This record gives sequence, structure tokens and C-alpha cells, in this order.
Amino acid sequence: MIEEFVKASLAQDVGRGDLYALVEPSVDAKADIIAKSDGVFAGQKYIDVLADLEGFEVVWGKKDGDSFKKNDILAIVRGDSHTVLKIERTLLNMLLHASSIATLTKKYAEIIEPYGVKLLDTRKTRPLLRVFEKYATRCGGAVNHRMGLDDSLMIKDTHLKTIKNLKEYIAKARKQIPFTSKIEVEAETFGIAKEAFASGCDIVMCDNMTPTQIIEIVNYRDENFSHVLLEASGNISLETIESYAKSGVDAISSGSLIHQANWIDLSMKITD
Repeated sequence: MIEEFVKASLAQDVGRGDLYALVEPSVDAKADIIAKSDGVFAGQKYIDVLADLEGFEVVWGKKDGDSFKKNDILAIVRGDSHTVLKIERTLLNMLLHASSIATLTKKYAEIIEPYGVKLLDTRKTRPLLRVFEKYATRCGGAVNHRMGLDDSLMIKDTHLKTIKNLKEYIAKARKQIPFTSKIEVEAETFGIAKEAFASGCDIVMCDNMTPTQIIEIVNYRDENFSHVLLEASGNISLETIESYAKSGVDAISSGSLIHQANWIDLSMKITD
């Protein structure tokens, strides 16, 4: 999957061929990948595949998950000039995209780390980039939520509108979905959460609730259904995530890790 993605990304940029390479023969080239802002590094696995496909060498100064500072040399690229200049934008775009997500994710992860709460990403990813973007959140310290509808059964508010009896539905689901698949129910109120607990789900997602509301559900869970996991989600920001982590939930999910990540700044400079 990674190789197909890398090939398609490069093909999009190269088109019918790099016109630069038509003019002069190639020469040996060396280039530095330089950080122009602080961040958390991600993208190494993808660039290693690109290097294998295109026949150039990468010496890494940082590895996935490492923090870096402005002016750090993240990697050194060596190869013939035609190749190095052909892959420049594809390489930088992958590192920029992944590292930007990892950088924001790390900020969230560091806030809640003292509370032992897992940080989860969501399915709010760009089309066809889910694997790549969720890889980037892992580099920043998150744990992947489900990759797709086939990973686990999540019963959201929209699903609940179509289900007449939640307990009966979950009982039927247990007989049909894989044994290892969990069942999660989204709850927007205490009443829905109590129904979800009683229906035999594995996880209750407290959606768009205040920390105070969630604390009430945590206490109810602890007293009555201690085996059920609790997840908080919905409009949780860097400014509010600590208050949710203090509530006693097991995990906090946020689409912001991906869709609110602003691109950091990296560049490639030919040095030899």
C-alpha cells in the first residue's frame, strides 16, 4: 500500500517527464533537508520507499517521532542530479504533511500524558490519505481509532435513529461481527449512555458533552459497568483537552489532530 501511494504521488508531480532532465546530463548531487521551523518528524517510512524506487540514498538525521528545531538537518539525500531534483517536491510534501500532523498531535499528547488517557485520531481524514495521515498521528503519540467501517462496530446517533431496540441489535451483532471486534455506542446524553451500558456494548463515546457531564457518566460506569471503556469526543481543543483528561475517561478522540494541522516549513538545499 505504501509503495502504491508513493508511486502515485511521484507520478502526479512528474507527469510525462521532468523537462529539466532533457537539457544536460546528470551529475552527482548531495542535498540537505533542513527544518525551517520547530516540529515533530514523520514520513521516514514513506521516503525510504521512495528512495528504493528511485535509486537515491538517504542518511537520516531524525527518525519518526523525533522532535526537531529550526535549522536542524533532518536528512541528507545523495544521488544523480536528475533524480534528486525530480523527487524534491514529492519528498518534501510527504515530510511536510506527515510532520505537520505529528507536530500538532504531539502537543495534544503531551497535555494528557500525565493522566494516563489515550489520544485517538478519527476517520476525519482526506480521501485516499487515511493510512498516511493516521501513520502521522502515531508518530506524534496518538493511538489509531478504527481505520474503517470494518474494524469495529460504532453505533452513532445516525445509526440509533434506525435501531428500535439497542439491546436486541447488539445481541444480534455479537453473532455476526468478528469475535475480536468491539462495539461502541455514541451517546450525547446521560440517558443514552445508560441505555448503551445496559445494552452490552464495549465502549461508550461521550459525544459533545462537557467535562462535568462526563464525570457523572464516569462515576456511573465505575459503580455499575466497570468493564466498559469510556471515550470523550466532540469539539475538543488544545485549550480544553486537559479538562477532559481529568474527567476519568479512558481515551479522547479528536479529528483536529489531522484537519487542524498547519504545515510547518522544510526545504531542500543542494550542498554539493
